[in-house]
Amino acid sequence: MTSNASARAIGAGSILLALGFNVPYAVLASRFDYPGILREAPERILAAFTEGGAPLVLTWYAFALAAMLFIPVSLGLALGGGRVRTQTALAVAAAVLGALAGLTQAIGLLRWVMVVPVLAADPEGAQLFAMLHAYAGVAIGEHLGMLLTATFLGTMAVLHAAEGLRALAAQGGLTAAAIAWGAIEGVALALGADGAVFSLGAIAGYLLLTVWLLWAGLHMIRGVYRLPRLAGDTLTA
Repeated sequence: MTSNASARAIGAGSILLALGFNVPYAVLASRFDYPGILREAPERILAAFTEGGAPLVLTWYAFALAAMLFIPVSLGLALGGGRVRTQTALAVAAAVLGALAGLTQAIGLLRWVMVVPVLAADPEGAQLFAMLHAYAGVAIGEHLGMLLTATFLGTMAVLHAAEGLRALAAQGGLTAAAIAWGAIEGVALALGADGAVFSLGAIAGYLLLTVWLLWAGLHMIRGVYRLPRLAGDTLTA
């Protein structure tokens, strides 16, 4: 059974991630007009990126690190609290989905650190940037990453409901739905439709994700779980 100390460490990590990933997001929103600028012309995006200089690149790196930190946090939330023994299949599924969600979003975000600076310095880099942005950004980071995040949250909602945490399960389900809705923006854009309504869903979804990470982290720290017990198990608060 996961120890109290491990559960508290997982909970603290979830809370820190909830607070931490909003810092680079806020900086990007104020200094780079993120996420709205991502739908501008490639030349406009690259010009704004160049103007931001090294501080902007480091901000993107911090954002990518937050996505990478989602991997151990999601693993801990999925497998911790003893559920890896009592609800093995769902717990492992949630862990895999959470790890893949963090990885795919980190891949998408790291393009701003490793590749975009090269394209921004190339007078002919706009076309290559457009292709990179469509594949690594929209397809992998946004669409696939968000769908995996939504599926992770949905699986966690099932786990929380089984543990008697119905309010947290409902909030997780709502968050999953909002993020899944936001993931459709890339498909809408590919079809030539306006993706604004989906973009709003994504923004709302990640605000709700902040709340979910805080709430789930607090439950881990406090040990507020009603797990189905295995024979001989003694759950500690």
